[in-house]
Amino acid sequence: MAERTPRAVHPGAWWLWAIGLAVAVSQTTNPLVLLLAASAVTLVVMARRSRSPWARAFRLYVILGAFIIGLRIVLHVLVGLKWGEIVVLPLPAVDLPGWAAGINLLGDVRLEGLLAATFEGLRLATMILCVGAANALADPKRLLAALPGALQEIGTAIIVAISVAPQLAESVRRVHRARLLRGDGARGLRAFRRVAMPVLEDTLERSMALAASMDSRGYGRRGATSPGRHRLTGVLMLGGLLGMAVGSYGLLDTESPEWIGLPVLLAGVVLGALGLASGSVSVARTTYRPSPWRLPETLTAACGIVAAAAAFASIELEGSALTMPLSPIGPPPLPWLLTGGLLVATLPAVLTPEPPRPRQRTRPRRTAETATTEGSHP
Repeated sequence: MAERTPRAVHPGAWWLWAIGLAVAVSQTTNPLVLLLAASAVTLVVMARRSRSPWARAFRLYVILGAFIIGLRIVLHVLVGLKWGEIVVLPLPAVDLPGWAAGINLLGDVRLEGLLAATFEGLRLATMILCVGAANALADPKRLLAALPGALQEIGTAIIVAISVAPQLAESVRRVHRARLLRGDGARGLRAFRRVAMPVLEDTLERSMALAASMDSRGYGRRGATSPGRHRLTGVLMLGGLLGMAVGSYGLLDTESPEWIGLPVLLAGVVLGALGLASGSVSVARTTYRPSPWRLPETLTAACGIVAAAAAFASIELEGSALTMPLSPIGPPPLPWLLTGGLLVATLPAVLTPEPPRPRQRTRPRRTAETATTEGSHP
């Protein structure tokens, strides 16, 4: 059950949920599963997004996903590997020189290859939709405040990067509203020329204001640290990165020794955590109204982890159901484990509290006595 009191959910919980969904989506090209994942993401966003500028950017990610699917189809028609038996679009093949061997320019488009390209584009579009959901649900300012002190500079750059789409959407909305108030109803290329420069100018002004406010609040400034602690932090971080890289390779390579996989990965995670703790000592900062991590946040992150775990379990137990049968073409199967994991991923729509709504400014009503008093003044 969701909490009755509206409050903002911890941004880290939304990002863990979205990353778990993106990992689950990356393991399949089944169109039924991909459409189910996109529906789950959209449902949670519609139920729990606020009225903030970054929440309005989800539509841009939907448009970007549709563009990626269309671009993947066009690239397959132009230079993709044409395979299959059913010809749907006969096109002449263009012979290329020897240095471009292996590239097929045009040629007969076959249904099997076209469907495979479409489903690959749909998978990438769904993963981008997961990132867009996290960007629409998580407050980037609260996310920056929740990061460890050692990641302050990197976190600032990442937050500014993921805030580009929300700020762009807000600028476009403001410029469009100003044009309508001035009676400018032009559309198409004429409207693009009139909107592009005001949007760019507004975005630059907001970026400069953000940079000035962050500088006035001390972002990027560090306290005094001893050379020994600085070297210790560097050694711990380097060892953690190497351990995680080697451990990940050991897990992916089935021929590597067992001790290179999970043990080395866990050792790298521990060293990285110690390095972050050591580097955070030199950063002293205060946080106004820190984001709490309570039961709804734990359940939200767990839902994303369950979806990712269900995808890996489906690879072992029902791997054939994760792909669309294309030779011969048949109906897509439904992997029950992954489907259950995606249904669990929709639970944050009811398990999390509603976001706080902005307060409506109400003007005092003018009574007859007030109007008479005001009218009596000269």
